Amino acid sequence: MTDEELWAAVVGQDEAVALLRAAVASPVHAYLLVGPPGAGRADAARAFAGALLSDGTEADDADRHRRLAIAGRHPDLVWIASGGRALLVEEAEGITVEASRSPIEADRKVVVVDRFDTAEPESAASLLKTIEEPPATVVFLLLSEAVPDGHVTVASRCVRVDLPPLPDEVVAAALEADGVDADRAVHLAAASAGSLDRARLLAGDPTLQDRRDAWWSVPDRLDGSGAAVAVLVEELRSLIDDGQAALTTRHERETEDLAEQEEAYGTRGSGRRQQDERHRREVRRFRDDELRFGLATLARRYRDLAAGGRSSAMDATAAITEVGGELVRNPNEALLLQALFLRLPAA
Repeated sequence: MTDEELWAAVVGQDEAVALLRAAVASPVHAYLLVGPPGAGRADAARAFAGALLSDGTEADDADRHRRLAIAGRHPDLVWIASGGRALLVEEAEGITVEASRSPIEADRKVVVVDRFDTAEPESAASLLKTIEEPPATVVFLLLSEAVPDGHVTVASRCVRVDLPPLPDEVVAAALEADGVDADRAVHLAAASAGSLDRARLLAGDPTLQDRRDAWWSVPDRLDGSGAAVAVLVEELRSLIDDGQAALTTRHERETEDLAEQEEAYGTRGSGRRQQDERHRREVRRFRDDELRFGLATLARRYRDLAAGGRSSAMDATAAITEVGGELVRNPNEALLLQALFLRLPAA
């Protein structure tokens, strides 16, 4: 694997790639990669790790370091993610211990802390000294969706690298490179919210258009009654369940692979708890993304109605935007949609 092939895994993040590639020759102690899921944080971290671990090596040795790193299997690439909803103090202490250990094969070690934004304030504080002054052979990569107020001090000790949501045209081009039809790639990109991961998941979902049509038809089916709202909400949630099938299949395959690994090597340290928690996060993320996609579709429909002279439709778009902001609180899906639909005017 050449250096060009290594970085080709990071799609549509030219500025971030340029910064990280320039840093390989003389890396600092810590980098903070900030961006939403699906924008390439993990890909950039693996590529940067491969470049760092192969730096100073040649030919077959360099190829091996890069290949192992991009696959996440290099012994000197340590990937740490919380086993639960938050990075706890005891997990932070484990990161400090890991950073103190010497590299195994390469001249340096790369420690990736995924979902650093979930670290409790005490956890972030306990890591400050380690991240600020790690051993000379260690480079930290912190992956974060945002920088909470309690993490500002740690963030100030890192070089920040932003990876924003991917433009639709970048996502569509990547899908076409995967073999997706051009017209379908455009529709998938529009539904992806800047996430290539989501777009690739949707590429195998034949029910996406059905969900879009269902959301678009909501104003036509409202009649002011709670009964109509209840039926609509149940249908939409059922369609989201159908769309989740591809993700469920992937999770089942990963669970089967882990079971085979546990049978061969034992359950100790297999990472089952972390995998189960990741699966739950991915399901929650999928459903939130689906709701945002649906709400965006619904908002476009009401904007069309407003352009046609329906003044009440503008109030509807404001209500939809307000509900979209509620998703960060992990609300009850059914109650959220029922309350919204009861506020919306019929077409």
